[in-house]
Amino acid sequence: MTNQLISFIQEYYKTRDFIPLHAPVFEGNERKYVLDTLDSTFVSSVGRYVDEFEKQVADYTKAKHAIATVNGTAALHTALYLSGVKTGDLVITQALTFVATCNAIAYLGADPVFVDVNRETLGLCPKALLNYLEEHCEIRDQVCYHKNGARVSAAVVMHTFGHPAKVVELKKVCDGYFIELIEDAAESLGSLYRGQHTGTFATMSALSFNGNKVITTGGGGMILCNEDSVSHRAKHLTTTAKQPHPYEFYHDEIAFNYRMPNINAALGCAQLEQLNKYIENKRMLASLYQSELVASDLEFIVEPQHARSNYWLNAVLCPSKQYRDEMLSKTNQAGVMTRPVWQLMHTLPMFKNSLRGPLINSVFLAERLVNLPSSVSISR
Repeated sequence: MTNQLISFIQEYYKTRDFIPLHAPVFEGNERKYVLDTLDSTFVSSVGRYVDEFEKQVADYTKAKHAIATVNGTAALHTALYLSGVKTGDLVITQALTFVATCNAIAYLGADPVFVDVNRETLGLCPKALLNYLEEHCEIRDQVCYHKNGARVSAAVVMHTFGHPAKVVELKKVCDGYFIELIEDAAESLGSLYRGQHTGTFATMSALSFNGNKVITTGGGGMILCNEDSVSHRAKHLTTTAKQPHPYEFYHDEIAFNYRMPNINAALGCAQLEQLNKYIENKRMLASLYQSELVASDLEFIVEPQHARSNYWLNAVLCPSKQYRDEMLSKTNQAGVMTRPVWQLMHTLPMFKNSLRGPLINSVFLAERLVNLPSSVSISR
């Protein structure tokens, strides 16, 4: 089956040269807008494209506010900070995630707690979350505490590979335990759950516009929120807490220099003009993969029930870890870039002692999942 899959991918992308996992596409106004920033000399954090990009992303996602940041990790760090996560707190998240999710938690002196994912969505499982909270936590004065005495202040769900997690159900569980839910929507721009854009269910969420995402600003991120006060605080904190003044430099608290440069936002504005077309193209590729693999021993991961996925990265499940390893070796030797899922977070040295519940689904997926080339094909 691997040889057949390699041939299918080479035919789809019309090349026998190296095929990356996910490459950016620049076929619109990218050059025009970026050159405009160069001509204006406003290439850093001041310029009209930053405001325009924020407005366009808010309009697209139907979030009330969008605050641009230098990358997705900065957006998530700020969201966790604003949610009140403090040193010594516990933040529940999934072990099957990119390391930036846990790094952002650690930046605040908090510790991650790993709970299992849902097999269908690949995201944090509401049942596993509820089971963990019922077994290990208690509520005192509308605050959730772990039985070890630490406060559980937040939970972070990631919409893995663009597939929406069961975020409505997760929010219900979190609300019941007075835990702030944060969405790591870095990979899911354009994905919907129950008709609503991912990243707009929780009080705050983080997007990423890294070079390998559905659209890119080169490097960049975004905080989405619906509360005016949260938006104001997020903007203030990510711009070094500088008070407006014609010429004085007055900063009223310790804050972050997380501003997105205007030149990056210009690229984002041009990319956003192509987003609907890109998602349509990616969903078509997902459908072709699914058809190609229907009678094979590989299980193609389809969008969850009640969801529309952007299919950022297409993925298959192999029958075994040995099959996975052989497939990864063969495809990469043929110049077709495939990748396993990330190493589970609790297996990394900095998080090996973190609290965790049973991770049956996470381990199953980590041993069998392979990501396939998922770039937008500009010839289609």
